[in-house]
This record gives sequence, structure tokens and C-alpha cells, in this order.
Amino acid sequence: MVASLVHMNESRVAVITGGTGSVGFCLVPMLIDRGFSVAVTYLLPDEATRLEERMELGEDKLIIRRVDVSNAEAVSAFFDEVAASFGPINVMASLVGGWSGGRDVAETSDVRLDRMLDLNLKTAWNATRAAIPLMSEEWGRIILMGSKHSQEAPAGQAAYNMAKAGVLALSRSVATELLDTNTTCNTLLPSVINTEATRSALPYADYVNWPQPEDIAEVISFLASEKSKVINGGGVPVWGSALI
Repeated sequence: MVASLVHMNESRVAVITGGTGSVGFCLVPMLIDRGFSVAVTYLLPDEATRLEERMELGEDKLIIRRVDVSNAEAVSAFFDEVAASFGPINVMASLVGGWSGGRDVAETSDVRLDRMLDLNLKTAWNATRAAIPLMSEEWGRIILMGSKHSQEAPAGQAAYNMAKAGVLALSRSVATELLDTNTTCNTLLPSVINTEATRSALPYADYVNWPQPEDIAEVISFLASEKSKVINGGGVPVWGSALI
């Protein structure tokens, strides 16, 4: 009975952009089980339906909204709605992103470059900028999705590498700006995650050692806690023994 009361009194607020994707689908139940009220953005209706059917929760506990996170006004309106419904935000995890490669710099079109910057960097920027004024004064955690390739920078995907390097720079800047608060900011650095989409994009790759989405979600769940307070401005490696 004491444990149940403690669990009920630990209600917190988390916002997960792109939270219906493979990692978010694993992360949302973890946070709900820890007493969080969770708000999620999506673009693909099928993913939203899948999460709704799994959780079977009302909007007093789980808000799911279709939001283009590359649109700053839409993001700001969503975060304001969450704060009005749930209160100050403890955790913001930006999981929106995507990969496009196969082109050297001289062959990369402006359209491809803009797509990588919008999908990976602008979405993280918009979510982070909207979240900061609404973070709880008690404790807050901002978690962004970068990439191992932002540091190793393999050939043929410069636009992606550059966008993810920007995410890491954003995280470190925010961590410094918020040093006098109880909010930290960190970036995960996966290489490739074992999802149906990545296996389809890389059909001949050896995916045996690729991290599973739930592995990445477990790390986010830890960072999304008061116990992670000494980790700030970090690029957290989460590629396991994956070679790419």
C-alpha cells in the first residue's frame, strides 16, 4: 500500500515528439508505469492508432496530437496545450528524425539538404525552444536524438551528418545556458536501430548486433529521471556493438 501511494504521488509530465515511432512506442509505457502524464506527437495515423490501442488511456493521462514538428508555431501551440492540461514539463524527448544517404556533397541537392536539416535539426530546435520556458522548476530533462555519425561523419551522407552534429551542438549550448536551473540537456548517439524501416533501407546489412528500440528507450527512461542529474551536455553513446 505504501508503494502504491508513493507511485501515485510521483506524477510527472513528459512530452515526446515523434513518440509513436519505434523508440517512442517502447518509451511511452515505461514513463506511464513510472507515473508520468505523457503527451506525444505523430505524423502517421497508423502509428498513433497502434499506440492508442496499446495504452488504452484517456487524455487525463495520455495526449496524442498530429503535429508537424518542423513547424515552429504548431510546436509552440502543442507545448502550450500540454502545459495547460498537465502542468510544468519535467521531460522533453525529441525523437523526430530520419536518414537519407547515398550522395556525396557535390551530388547532394538543396532539397535533400533542406530535408535533413528540417527533419533532424529543426525539429529538435523547435521542440527544445518551446519546452525550455515550460520546464518544471523542480527538475527537468531535455533529451535529443543525435547520431554516432555526427562524430565519425561517414562519406555519402554529409547532410545527415551535419544535421545531427547540429543537434549535439544545440544540446551542449542548452546545457550551458541552463546551468543555473534544475534542467539538464543531453543527446543520444545511436548508430542504427534495429527497426523494420532500417532493415528495409539496408537489406544486406548484418543487423544481429544492432540495438533494439527498447534498449534505446531504457536509456532515455534513465535520463528522464532525477537520478540522471549529473549527466549534462553529454553525447551518450547507444550503439552497443553495432559496426555502422
